[in-house]
Amino acid sequence: MTETLERAFRILVVEDDAQISRVLRLELEHEGYTVETASDGLAGLEKALKEPDLVILDLMLPKMDGIEVCARIRAKSNVPIIMLTAKDRIPDRVGGLDAGADDYLTKPFAIEELLARVRARLRERHPKSNVLSAKDVIMDRDRREVTRAGKPVQLTAKEYALLEYLLLHRNRVHTRDELFNGVWGSDFLGDSNLIDVYIRYLRGKIDDGFEDKLIHTVRGVGYTLKD
Repeated sequence: MTETLERAFRILVVEDDAQISRVLRLELEHEGYTVETASDGLAGLEKALKEPDLVILDLMLPKMDGIEVCARIRAKSNVPIIMLTAKDRIPDRVGGLDAGADDYLTKPFAIEELLARVRARLRERHPKSNVLSAKDVIMDRDRREVTRAGKPVQLTAKEYALLEYLLLHRNRVHTRDELFNGVWGSDFLGDSNLIDVYIRYLRGKIDDGFEDKLIHTVRGVGYTLKD
């Protein structure tokens, strides 16, 4: 993963080419983003008005073209918009930017460049914070303090590291090996079943006694922290 995310930013991809849409979704999810897709302009506009953190918008779309979608989004929202198009003429780029797009990328493009532009737009709108949260759990990383419902939660160093990892990648399902490598490191010589032990410890400290559970088991896969 190129950059650690403070939370799982929601990205909407509006693209009618099913193959491109699938590739973008896989790459963005690999980077830790939560991704929604739409395959036409009308559906994209409807989803964009539900306030994702960023919109990747194709110019040529059925039902409503990207310029119109962009202008209508911008009339009601300041969500960052990156426009994609196979047209590389200057008037096309100017039209997209004048409609309210924040950035413009011509197809074919390198996925690394798109991801870099996504990170740049998100940094502009969401400056980094050292506070992570999910529901009523708050982690202050400057003070290394954790609270739930306003009450302090005492964690060991590894419990803290595991909770931090889950908060940074919340709403994603992780295998035991992913959690093991992310918290203990790939060089650590141990058994990934250790994850089950520490998940049990962590649940005992942040979920026991609360009706609304944060840490969930995904049978046959691993664990997830849902906000």
